[in-house]
Amino acid sequence: MRIVPAVNSVPVILADRSYEIVIQSGILKNIGDVLQEVGCSSRVAIVTNPIVRKLYGREVHRALTQAGFSPFFIMIPDGEQAKTMKWLDKILDALVTQRIERKDVVLALGGGVTGDVAGFAASSFLRGIPFVQVPTTLVAQVDSSVGGKTGVNHKQGKNLIGAFYQPQVVVVDPLVLKTLPSRQWMAGLAEVIKYGMIADEDFFDFLEQHVDGLQNQSGDVIPHILRRCCEIKAEVVASDERESGRRRILNYGHTVGHALEAFGHYRKWIHGEAVGLGMIQEASMAHYLGMCSKEVVARQDDLIKRVGLPTALPAKMEFLDLWNAMQHDKKVINGDIHCVLPTRIGEVQLVPLVRETIRKWFSHQHASSAKFAKVVGKSPSRPAKKK
Repeated sequence: MRIVPAVNSVPVILADRSYEIVIQSGILKNIGDVLQEVGCSSRVAIVTNPIVRKLYGREVHRALTQAGFSPFFIMIPDGEQAKTMKWLDKILDALVTQRIERKDVVLALGGGVTGDVAGFAASSFLRGIPFVQVPTTLVAQVDSSVGGKTGVNHKQGKNLIGAFYQPQVVVVDPLVLKTLPSRQWMAGLAEVIKYGMIADEDFFDFLEQHVDGLQNQSGDVIPHILRRCCEIKAEVVASDERESGRRRILNYGHTVGHALEAFGHYRKWIHGEAVGLGMIQEASMAHYLGMCSKEVVARQDDLIKRVGLPTALPAKMEFLDLWNAMQHDKKVINGDIHCVLPTRIGEVQLVPLVRETIRKWFSHQHASSAKFAKVVGKSPSRPAKKK
């Protein structure tokens, strides 16, 4: 496979499945040239949703056509409602109807949901056709578009059906983030903070020092966070492509986060918000278990609050709601729930959770969260005011 010659790119080294994450402002208008560089064929199925198509569909379609491709759209809904077998079926039906062949391309234009379901369709159609990621949300640009995880949800849990399937290239255009709704932007910052917590204390320090830049999408801050997150993700994926070891650290915040998404029927929180809440709960677990200091928890929680993410579990959630939802997590081994917990800023461990211990932690933490919300006197999901 040819590698895209780009000044600002991050390689994902996976032998014959290696590819580049190309990060360049305005690259969307040259997306056809990028596909030519990686050897894509003439027909391109653009999987997207109505919101993204309205914003960027015409530009992408024009760029592909000018480069000699024959693009067409496959529409799916916005949000988690599209991450189901029903919509996977719709995509596959469209590929069959259009007589897509093995050298044709599926291009995911959208956020993490679009990338996951489109990638799964590409992995299964004709036993695998080329796949390109063009992420348009912060969560997708720093996390979900990289690493080859594709799939859909099951009613009992998130991401239970899917495959590892690497893209030909990931094309990141920071300019598209300017049209991202503020809630989606803040949700993406949870994944950004996650990278500092799991692998890079210096990066976490940088985030603490640039909260205003994170909130305002500063041109001095955003390029750095995009590249650094992609570098960390690429390095971890290259060392453990199929999540048999080190790659599990990327799931920090996700064991509780996915449980919360299922508890809220994939409607109450968007993914990044649930991950931020999951990080708060999992750091609290780590401190309760004696794995990390109170300062680690305080620094992380303070940063999550400062960027405006929700901070408290729902008052009506009970221990068994959380525990039973976590039972469907992908990291369950021989019936035991394994969770990624921090030991310090920049380092985490995967540990088994003991039900009775976590029940005691939950009783303590849930009471503390309710007390915090009452004292503050407002919804913990409301963004903090800038000073």
